[in-house]
Amino acid sequence: MISDASSLADFGWTSFFATQLDAEDLATVSPVRVTAVHRDRIQVAAPDINLDIAPFAADVEDPLSAATVGDWLLLDAATLRPQRLLRRQSLFKRRAAGSDRRLQLIAANVDTLFIVSSCNQDFNPARLERYLALAREAEVTPIVVLTKADLTETSGDYARTAAKLLPGLLVEVLDARDPQGVANLLPWCGRGRTVALVGSSGVGKSTLVNTLVGDDSAVTQGIREDDDKGRHTTTGRALHRLPAGGWLIDTPGMRELQLTDAADGIADVFADIVAIAATCRFGDCRHQGEPDCAIAAAIETGDIEPARLKRWRKLAAEEAHNNETLAENRARSRAFGKMARRAMREKQARRNG
Repeated sequence: MISDASSLADFGWTSFFATQLDAEDLATVSPVRVTAVHRDRIQVAAPDINLDIAPFAADVEDPLSAATVGDWLLLDAATLRPQRLLRRQSLFKRRAAGSDRRLQLIAANVDTLFIVSSCNQDFNPARLERYLALAREAEVTPIVVLTKADLTETSGDYARTAAKLLPGLLVEVLDARDPQGVANLLPWCGRGRTVALVGSSGVGKSTLVNTLVGDDSAVTQGIREDDDKGRHTTTGRALHRLPAGGWLIDTPGMRELQLTDAADGIADVFADIVAIAATCRFGDCRHQGEPDCAIAAAIETGDIEPARLKRWRKLAAEEAHNNETLAENRARSRAFGKMARRAMREKQARRNG
């Protein structure tokens, strides 16, 4: 039987998920939250439940049907086998890095995204804009967290640069080892709330996790002195319980974040450029020397920085390309699935004949 709603609320259960259950579900299933995903099993938890189960049987033609960290599953109350994946309130995803073209799920049902960078050579506005687009596409509140403030006298310059990337963007500057500084993040870590950390290796994510959680559960490593870049210390995504009552999802350091299905998020982050582009004389203006190009005029007046325009073009082109690639992969998967089912039917027909 379903656990008490007030207890489930400690795990992030809200009316959004409760309304997806009917009267029959209330008597036969137990909602659990996915706390970690491994190759051969997933970990789930709820009041009085903490166990490993077999991976949720996803539709091979639909990568979004797989369970990821932060998801809610319904388990059969008698057998504890997964029955259904509940609809998500938010989802972070990307195209897998390198030559792998598959869609990769990062985390689900997140309320706030802590985008972690550092006040050194790792600080990269283009990378921050990628994460901001990811957050805006998922309709999740982004907060930029700048670490290693104790190692520079110009942390304010980094903060001002970050704040310009998106109107109203919250930026916190801190030393990830200092509990007093990290306390500024606690308002987003209250009971049942879920925050996720993203950022490159070496920016202090694991140190920040340790300080937020209150112990040394996350392994940390130093940075390379020649380029201020770190080595990967987090190798998988998992939920950490926070003393303030919330949940934190740490992610592996991601230097390559390939966006897909993020056109709206990109448009939000570059809303100023999008608005100006809409006033060009021609609707199909490519902003490359066409007559009465509003973008060209804005560059001349200083209303748009050429570097920011370049970043917008790159992200928009990348997102469009990745969408086309994923669409091709989905088409191939559907074709393979149909072929496999047809072969099974023919094999069964031969046996029956």
